[in-house]
Formats: sequence, structure tokens, C-alpha cells
Amino acid sequence: MSKNTVVEFQGRESFSDPLTEMLRIGAQKLIRQAVESEIQELLAQYADRRTTDGKAGVVRNGYLPERDLQTGVGPVTVQIPKVRAKTGA
Repeated sequence: MSKNTVVEFQGRESFSDPLTEMLRIGAQKLIRQAVESEIQELLAQYADRRTTDGKAGVVRNGYLPERDLQTGVGPVTVQIPKVRAKTGA
């Protein structure tokens, strides 16, 4: 006689705690600001690089695909900007 007493929780994946969600959103904004600051610093570092026709040699070039970054409050989706050097160096 096999009696199964395991109960499956329905909707467990969609469980949402408002405080945790607020912390995740805050972490996402903080990471976005940090990444943006680093990109601006990198672009400023190479601001003097120019192409032969005088345009900026190092430029932003869209974003990488979104991905999850594991944090202390759970996974946070981030989007990292791409940078491209047009000077060939």
C-alpha cells in the first residue's frame, strides 16, 4: 500500500514578497548606475581618440543581451552596454 503524502505547491514560482521585490529593484538601479558610471569613465579616458575624419574613436554600441546577476536578494536582471573602438586600435 503506497500512500503519497507529498503535496505540490501551486504557483510557487510566482510568489512575490513586496519588500524583496523593492530590494531587487533598488539593487538593479544601483548596478545600472555603477555600470553607467564605469562606461562614462571609460569613454572619457579615450575621448581624445579620433578617427581620420575627426569623429569619436571609442563609442557606445548598443547593449549585450539581458542576463541575470545573482545578488544577496536573489537574481537581478542587468543589461550591459557595449563599447566599440572605431580607430582600429
